[in-house]
Amino acid sequence: MRKNIVAGNWKMNKDLNEGIALAKEVNALAAQAVPKCEIVLGTPFIHLAEVSKTVDDSKITVAAQNCADKVSGAYTGEVSAAMIKSTGAEYVILGHSERRAYYGETNAILKEKVNIALANGLKPIFCIGEVLAEREADKHFDVVKSQIEEGVFHLSPTEFGKIVLAYEPVWAIGTGKTATSAQAQEMHAFIRGIIVKKYGAQLADDTTILYGGSCNPTNAKELFANPDVDGGLIGGASLKAGDFMAIINAF
Repeated sequence: MRKNIVAGNWKMNKDLNEGIALAKEVNALAAQAVPKCEIVLGTPFIHLAEVSKTVDDSKITVAAQNCADKVSGAYTGEVSAAMIKSTGAEYVILGHSERRAYYGETNAILKEKVNIALANGLKPIFCIGEVLAEREADKHFDVVKSQIEEGVFHLSPTEFGKIVLAYEPVWAIGTGKTATSAQAQEMHAFIRGIIVKKYGAQLADDTTILYGGSCNPTNAKELFANPDVDGGLIGGASLKAGDFMAIINAF
């Protein structure tokens, strides 16, 4: 059965002490609740080891926000999947729209990152999604299909079963435009349909697909009520423990 997941993506926010404090606050709130989803904290690299030690791993797991497309070696400034795994992290966010847009990460690069992450026992949260021009040109389905096919459809069924997908309507993030719950469901259903054709109905039904388009405490319940939306990849709202828990409690 597929998991419901609410994953926070802290992006480049919070120094180490602030990050530990936020993790402790989320951990305390989670201890008082009975979450109906897995909680994931996607922290900057320097936070991973400390946050992994701070949280109750029966309720909260930790994710890196990226990893290198090389195994090891003379790649100054890079962080390998093996390094990430050694911190206690279980997930790695790959292909986020900001990585694609600002750092030129292509589907070919991301395919290699997926392979290396899986080889090191990390579970990729693989992001896909279209920008405004692609949505307005009615190319959004084609773009998302290509990202999935070129990034993760080379995997065996067993390997693909370890992947979490996260759909980001990039055009609805920080633009003033809003994706409706119906638009989210439409794309998630389309994604699940692609997986059916590649891997069959059972694996498609077992695949967790998160929504990453400005999910917040106000709209989370409506979004998560959709049959193909299995949780959220949360940006800004994950930086406030109360808001983050309100989204978690939307399940």
